[in-house]
Amino acid sequence: MLRALVIFLSLIAGAAAAKPAAAPVDIVFRHGQTGEAAALLVDLVDRYNAESKDGKVILQHLDMVSDPHQLPHLALLADDEDQKFFGSHPRMLPLYKVMAIARQKFDAKDFFPVVADVVDDNKGRIQALPLALAVPVLYYNKDTFRKAKLDPAKPPATWWEVQEAAGKIYDVDRRCPFTSSNMAWVHLENVATQHSEPIINGEHNGKAGLALNQLVEVKHVALLASWYKSFYFRYFGPGREADEKFLSGECGMLTSDSSLYMRLLKRKPFDFGVAALPHHDDVRDAAPGIVLPDGALLWALASKKKAEYAAVAHFVAFLMRTDIQKHWVKVTGFLPMTPAALESLAAEGTLPPDILRRTAQRLSDKKYASSAKPKAVIGMGRVRAILSEELEAVWANLKPAKEALDSAVRRGNTVLQPVPARPSADGTVAR
Repeated sequence: MLRALVIFLSLIAGAAAAKPAAAPVDIVFRHGQTGEAAALLVDLVDRYNAESKDGKVILQHLDMVSDPHQLPHLALLADDEDQKFFGSHPRMLPLYKVMAIARQKFDAKDFFPVVADVVDDNKGRIQALPLALAVPVLYYNKDTFRKAKLDPAKPPATWWEVQEAAGKIYDVDRRCPFTSSNMAWVHLENVATQHSEPIINGEHNGKAGLALNQLVEVKHVALLASWYKSFYFRYFGPGREADEKFLSGECGMLTSDSSLYMRLLKRKPFDFGVAALPHHDDVRDAAPGIVLPDGALLWALASKKKAEYAAVAHFVAFLMRTDIQKHWVKVTGFLPMTPAALESLAAEGTLPPDILRRTAQRLSDKKYASSAKPKAVIGMGRVRAILSEELEAVWANLKPAKEALDSAVRRGNTVLQPVPARPSADGTVAR
């Protein structure tokens, strides 16, 4: 009898051991990146798929999506791109929940404080992966500076110095002394936070309201309007249209995001420099070093299966590996997410020039984390579109700066929505 029992138990153990492993799970990753970032995503996904035994990542560029309503597992998108990416506004599962499902180590303390501030909630929990963030900086054509008898080693530090430089450039090349990409982000949101002003402030009919029509913003837009009339400033569009104008050599100075540096470095169209975003030195409590990182974030979509979230978590852990981050930052110019990535870049000797190195180092200092970026509202992408429309009315001389910004605030307040005070029953969040 005992022998029979032993044999029976052995058979059960053998059957359990022979039980087939869980089938690999494929996940879909949708993005809209272009250029070097898009090419590198292909390489990284190929590398992950070659290493992975738990399933594969299917990379899906937005331009190749036939039915946006078929929702992916992951999406690398900027604020308010939901409609373009999905044809709707689906809910997201916070990343800290995704990682917990797979029991993957994941702590907000692993990120730079300034970077975590962009993607955490009011309780400090990471909602999305800050994969493609950048900060605003000033680029300038050193060859044009020399032609205009300007010192290429001394870029403008204030907006008044930008005006002086633009005037000298205009005397030798009237095409485009100064231009800017991402006008609303650079010249309203960042000008506000640089000068200790909030983006969201006070109440509007019982809700948080925009505060981008204060004295600093009005003064700054009025200054830009005077430059526009004097042909010191050229406007090419609300997005990144001005980048190409600078790359072509047409414009002497450009404010844009820091990731453009890598494109300039690879193309080397001319001798160029990069400097901190200028500020107004006659504004009390100015804090020129505080700027707002912004860009595309990697979100996990809700309503997927547990095994699918486990696969998502494994891929996110791959992206957070120090060697992967280092490669991503070197190629794309986006901000490093963790101190380990920055230390690895420094050890390799491949950190970018001084201003970008200082910017990266500031990511670890909480005093450079801006309190101006609102966490309690959604809809800032739509607000930027409204701000851009009102700025265009200023350039067209249809409205003075104050009237345009007052109008932008009134219109913007109608599209701002509060983040739900309580998460939904399934723990998902709205974007």
